[in-house]
Amino acid sequence: MSRELVIPAARLRELAREFGTPLYVYDEATILERVRRLAGFDLVRYAQKANPNLALLALLRSVGVAVDAVSAGEIERALRAGYAPDEVAYTADLFDARALEFIARKPLRVNCGSVDMLPLLAKARPGAEVVLRINPGFGHGHGLRVTTGGESSKHGIWHVDAPNALNVAQQLGLAVVGLHVHIGSGSDQRNLALAAAAFENLAPLVRRTLKSLSAGGGIPIPYRDADPDFELGSYAQTWRDAARRASECVGRKLKLEVEPGRFLVAESGLLVTEVQGTKRNGGFDYALVDAGFHTLLRPAMYGAYHRIEALTSADRNLRPTVVAGPLCESGDVFTLTSDGAPDPRLLPALARGDLLAICDVGAYGMSMASRYNSQPLPAEVLVSGDNARLIRRRESLEDQLLHELDL
Repeated sequence: MSRELVIPAARLRELAREFGTPLYVYDEATILERVRRLAGFDLVRYAQKANPNLALLALLRSVGVAVDAVSAGEIERALRAGYAPDEVAYTADLFDARALEFIARKPLRVNCGSVDMLPLLAKARPGAEVVLRINPGFGHGHGLRVTTGGESSKHGIWHVDAPNALNVAQQLGLAVVGLHVHIGSGSDQRNLALAAAAFENLAPLVRRTLKSLSAGGGIPIPYRDADPDFELGSYAQTWRDAARRASECVGRKLKLEVEPGRFLVAESGLLVTEVQGTKRNGGFDYALVDAGFHTLLRPAMYGAYHRIEALTSADRNLRPTVVAGPLCESGDVFTLTSDGAPDPRLLPALARGDLLAICDVGAYGMSMASRYNSQPLPAEVLVSGDNARLIRRRESLEDQLLHELDL
């Protein structure tokens, strides 16, 4: 049986009438509940790449969640959302000129994933504190393209090179105050436990200056009805045990951080889209909607699964249906296997004007949206109890053309 929508169908229909489609809708209560579930960590730091809307950043800041930025643009977003510079961590495997400029002027936390970043940091901010992101030599995620550890990943300082990185930092006058590890998005319990164990080997090397450990992100969510709930309690306990042993080794209590993105916002989000037409090609029935991979890229990019619920059809007879978008691309389909083949969903008979809700899209939905085929970026709405407010207006063609030069 399908899980209930986080926002009732009747409310989604009202919002679609008021704000149009395609429309991203987020449930504030779901986000706040996910924050509370991470109380076993000393600090929760939101990986804003999942969804950097200013309203969501401000909401998370209001309940004590710090923030991670992976670009100069994300640094500026965090600051505009009200974060103080020392509440922002910049995590990357390289520095560009804009990021270095921010780091030279503001006391951001810096998390380096490459040894050759250290001389640049020392020059921009002499005597700075630094966190090292370590690649433990293995990784795991829901797919190869979201695995962030192991030799096939560009991320992090290779674990064998960690002692050298520490020596380089010391020679440059930098203080290594934290260790960070992140092995992939959607990692399983066993591999996350192995990542926690990696800290115990590294902590003694940083005995003098170490202050914190970061468990990174990668906490999965149940996209499919049959997906098991992640054992968050045992996950947090695994990291707390690793942090306790590392703390005993260095002789002081180390702060334990976690850096979720998807876990905090994915299940809060719904994408409401309107059926524009239907057709049958060979053995497949298609419902063509006004959202596409310009609105939600994950199915086309990863073959990612998202539940789809009908909001308006009264038909109780379900039939296999392929849901596809308006783009001039064969891959513009929301119901695909991981190999890119059509994967029909059981939906009622649909007609032009019917509404569908694509579920669990609060992470890596709007943040990866594009203007492909000159399609406008959609509107976003945040629902808080009985109130709903527009947190991004729908883009117009004039918005798209604003920065293009006249002929």
